[in-house]
Amino acid sequence: MPRYFTLDECLALLPEVDRALRDAIFHKSEYQKADAELDSSMKHIRVSGGARVNRGAYLASKARRDSSAAAVRDAISRVEQTGAVVKDLDIGLIDFLSTYRGREVYLCWKLGEEKIAFWHGIEEGFRGRKAIDDDFLRFHGAGNEADSPN
Repeated sequence: MPRYFTLDECLALLPEVDRALRDAIFHKSEYQKADAELDSSMKHIRVSGGARVNRGAYLASKARRDSSAAAVRDAISRVEQTGAVVKDLDIGLIDFLSTYRGREVYLCWKLGEEKIAFWHGIEEGFRGRKAIDDDFLRFHGAGNEADSPN
């Protein structure tokens, strides 16, 4: 069963999510650098007809790439363990499942935003973000308790 959040619950988790997301982005960048070094080495070998490569440097790049990949997976796992969903690692986009007037929605946060100020329907995505207003605050919830206007 999915976990549903209130806005206050999400706000309490933001520092933890922020740290893990920044770790994931950092390690993704390190992975990409190491992967580019490996690609460059392989191109050099192909272009030169099998030139010798500094084996130590090659293995160090490979180890850095592999450890960075593991660190990215770990950081994303830490985000997901909070109940948040990583939607786009490149821009640091995170969603938290909630409800609003009886339907599932996402509370939407992007790295660098001071707080969670937007929500969108499940099928709408980032472009469908709407500002959290008084009506949303009144009728959103972590389950059925806040789903009806009564």
